[in-house]
Amino acid sequence: MSISTDEIRTTVARYLTAHPGEAEHLRPLTEALEAGRDLTSRSEFDGGHVTCGAVVIDDNRRLLLIRHRALGRWLLPGGHLEPEDEALPYAALRELEEETGISWHGAVAPPGQDVTPVDIDVHTIPASQAKGEPEHWHADVRWAFWVQEPKVVIQAEEVDGYAWRSRDEAPTPKLAAKLADL
Repeated sequence: MSISTDEIRTTVARYLTAHPGEAEHLRPLTEALEAGRDLTSRSEFDGGHVTCGAVVIDDNRRLLLIRHRALGRWLLPGGHLEPEDEALPYAALRELEEETGISWHGAVAPPGQDVTPVDIDVHTIPASQAKGEPEHWHADVRWAFWVQEPKVVIQAEEVDGYAWRSRDEAPTPKLAAKLADL
C-alpha cells in the first residue's frame, strides 16, 4: 500500500490545526493538493513533491544532522517517498535507517508527535543537470523520534558525514524553536 494524497492532505490539515500561522509557508503544498497533483512521485516537477525527514534526538538531547553529499549541506536524515512506503512516518523511519543505520526499532515518537509531524518545511531544490531535474520544491514532512545510544553507520552514496548538534542548530529557525519544547 502506497502513501495516498488523502493521507498527505489529512496530515497537512492536522499540522495546520496545530500551527495555523504556517499556512502561507505551506501554500505551494496546499495549492498542489487542491490541484490534485501526485505529490508522492519524485518525478513530479510541476511545482514539487513531498519528502519525509527524521528529527532524531538522542538521550543527551542532541539533534542528529547528516552532511548531504549532493547538496553539500547539513540536513536531517530523510528523502523521497518510495512506492512501498505505507505511511508518512514510516517513510521517515525508512530513510533514517537507510542513511544512518539507526534501526527504526529503537526510534520512539515523543508524546503527541506520532500522528502530527513536528514540522513541515517547503524549500527550493536547485536544478540538477546530472539528474536531469529542473528546480522544484520539496515539502519535507518531518517526524520527531527519540533514540537511545544510537550507533550511526552512514550511507556513503548520499551522506559524507554526521554530527550530533545542539537542537538550536536545526536546519531552520522554525524547527529549532519547536525543538526547544521537546
